[in-house]
Amino acid sequence: MSLDNKTIQMARDANYAALTTLFKDGTPQTHVMWVDTDGEHILINTEIHRVKYKNIKNDNRVTVMIWKKDDAFKFVEIRGRVVGETPGDDAEKNINDLSHKYWNKPYPFPIQTERIVLKIKADREFFFNLKDDDFEN
Repeated sequence: MSLDNKTIQMARDANYAALTTLFKDGTPQTHVMWVDTDGEHILINTEIHRVKYKNIKNDNRVTVMIWKKDDAFKFVEIRGRVVGETPGDDAEKNINDLSHKYWNKPYPFPIQTERIVLKIKADREFFFNLKDDDFEN
């Protein structure tokens, strides 16, 4: 499934996302995250020691909800699967790009293990109160 243009614009702007992963027993875990897209996938940057990454290695199903920074009642929910990973220098460049997007400065925290970009393929997209004209400038 191709991402809708509204989803792409939501992920490219400095909007926050909630990423939900599943523990082995099926219990959900949700974190507020920075979000990006390559136009085909939703991209989430994390580190390999984090519980969310371990959850994804066990069960690749995820939900990502992205809300507009100026109106939390305009959002898209993406249900899908992690279908790939980008490690190493590319992942470190991505976290710095995200830090500039959200905070206008380089990523300020030490990397504890290894950064990884999760590539999420959408199975379904659900829009709430989002219209194409929300993105016209």
